[in-house]
Formats: sequence, C-alpha cells, structure tokens
Amino acid sequence: MRRSHSSQVLASILVNAVYEMKNYPINLVNTVLSPLSFLVVIDFVSKGALIGQAIEGGLIMSMFQSGMSLQGDISHLKNDFKLQDMLVSSPASPAAYVIGMAASEIIYNLPALGILIVLMGVYVHPGAFQAIELGAALFLMFLTSITIGFMFATLSSDIVQSFAWSRLLTTIFTAITPVYYPITYIPFPFRYLAYLSPTTYVAEIMQSVAGSLNLSEGAVITDWAIIGGLAAVLLVVVSRNARWKEA
Repeated sequence: MRRSHSSQVLASILVNAVYEMKNYPINLVNTVLSPLSFLVVIDFVSKGALIGQAIEGGLIMSMFQSGMSLQGDISHLKNDFKLQDMLVSSPASPAAYVIGMAASEIIYNLPALGILIVLMGVYVHPGAFQAIELGAALFLMFLTSITIGFMFATLSSDIVQSFAWSRLLTTIFTAITPVYYPITYIPFPFRYLAYLSPTTYVAEIMQSVAGSLNLSEGAVITDWAIIGGLAAVLLVVVSRNARWKEA
C-alpha cells in the first residue's frame, strides 16, 4: 500500500512538475519573476532599508503562489483531461493525489525558492533555530494556500475561472498586504484590515524572527496560533466538503 501511494505521488510530480519544466521552461520565468520583481521594487524604493523584509516577502509569495497554483493545475487536469474521473474510479487515494500535486508545486517553484533562500542567507543571516522557525512559518503558509487552492479547484468547472481566482487571491494576499514591508507602515484604522489575510501573520512571524519587527512574545504566539489554527480548520473543511467523487 505504501509503495502504491509513493507511486501515485511520484506520478503527480512527473506529470505536473517535471514534464512542464522540461517542455515549457518559459513558465519558470514567470514563477521566478513574480516574487523577485516585487523584491526589486521594494529594495529600490526603500534604498535597501527593507531588503530583509522584501526577501521574506518573496518567500511568502512563492509559497502562497505554489499553493494557489494547485487550483489551476488540478482544475486543468480535472476538466480538460478528465484525470480526476479516472482517479476516482481507480485504487488511487485522494490524499496521495493531493500530496503529489502539492509536492509538484514546490518542485516547480524550486528555482525561485533557491534564489530567495540564498539571498536570505546573504542579507539576513538566520541562525539554525531561526531557519527552522522561518521554515515552519512558510510550511503553514503553504498548507493554508494548498487547502484554499484545492477547494477552489474542486468547485471550479472552467480553467479560465481557476486561473483568474488564483491570480486574484495571490495578488491580494501577497502584494497588497504587508508581506514585503512591515505592518507598521500601514496607518490605523486600515491596519486592522491587513489582519484579514493569513499572510500577515506569517510575515509578522518571519520579520520578528529576523529581528526587523519588534513584537512582544504574546503577539508572536498569537500569530503562530492563528496561522496554525487556520491551516487546521481549512484542512478539516476541505477534507469534508471538497467535491472529489462528485467532480
């Protein structure tokens, strides 16, 4: 059974990541440019003062974008190739399918993530424990975006609609919200609106870990609790309500 699940995960990675990277390398350019373009703009505007926050923002955007890309890819395979119909009638498990697709999104975004991780090491210099904290925050961000992306994918019946939602949500949650810059730059009462986005809590955690944002221990714990709780709740909601067999 474990070998079967591993084969399902590997098949998803080969179809959704390796095949596209090999045959359509131009798509990788957009994947790399999206987070780096905002980073460059913030760095120029702040004259280098926000380079650390911009790098962290790029990582958050890459992870969120990876999860939201799942929406378009699953919708494409489900609606255009009817792959999901075949999987439903096969021994393949929904969990292995989603895990494989999620892993493929990370692999597809490795070029962008690799560049940003190198920049993080050069400009931020996180220690071993800090790196673990940053990685955990990014994992929760990815988990949250995957659940959102998968839910929209199973409900969507058109690939154009899926890509539109994916781009819209990515822009709202990573470009408009305080991800590439500190939340202190937003005046009250508009600052409260930023807390409607899960990326705000991840950004606060990462900026606090890196030492660029001064938060109390209680505030940091609250941020961890909110993003962790949100990820858990979304996982439960999606597992119970996402249309898998009916799709």
